[in-house]
Amino acid sequence: MENDRKIAVLIDADNVSDKYIKFIFDEISNHGTPTIKRIYGDWTKPQLSSWKTVLLSYSITPIQQYSYTSGKNATDAALIIDAMDILYSRNVDGFCIVSSDSDFTRLAARLREAGLYVLGMGEKKTPIAFISACEKFKYLEVLASTASEDYEDSAEKDDKQDYQKNETGNRNDLIEALKIIIRESSDEDGWAYLGEVGKRLNIRYPDFDTRNYGHTKLTPLIKSLRQFDIQSRKSNHPHINHYFVRIKSKNKAQ
Repeated sequence: MENDRKIAVLIDADNVSDKYIKFIFDEISNHGTPTIKRIYGDWTKPQLSSWKTVLLSYSITPIQQYSYTSGKNATDAALIIDAMDILYSRNVDGFCIVSSDSDFTRLAARLREAGLYVLGMGEKKTPIAFISACEKFKYLEVLASTASEDYEDSAEKDDKQDYQKNETGNRNDLIEALKIIIRESSDEDGWAYLGEVGKRLNIRYPDFDTRNYGHTKLTPLIKSLRQFDIQSRKSNHPHINHYFVRIKSKNKAQ
């Protein structure tokens, strides 16, 4: 199970603000349990002083890496070396790399080649190469803005959200991606199982997150796009319904 994963959390202090720390670990708890927690930087630099106040609270081990040469990022090298040591120890099931730096692209790819789960976290400035190398990628700004909202679990409340407030995703791109996936996985009547659609969406787009579009669930997000029909079907379990989705006809979409 996903939450049984043991995850090594490696944070690039040079590229991430300490203001995101709570949101980082709240999100990691959705993917597994952080068993190794390390943060890398030159702790003699005054700009990292704000990090020191949160390290004890989250039991994160600071790794000192002096900047020996101007223009060379020794912090990145130290993080990568540690990641490979952890990989060969086989004591974890996955990694969370917290950085907006593309220098970790090859590392993420190598860890996935070894069969480990790789979760990336960074700001919206993160290069697409690093995002694509991760199995899943979360934008820190979105995690922070979502957590600050007083969300309720009901889909009815979610449908009433002001979508533009926290939206960072491109809805037109999402609509086109959904249409392709639905066509590929639908039955003769055009209906596709929503669970399968969501699974394929997450595999093809590592940075996909319903929160990027102002929603906490996939079903209300798809409803808000107004391009799709959603159908609820009873399952063998009395308290569980299965949802199916299909592309609306052109007349209905208009």
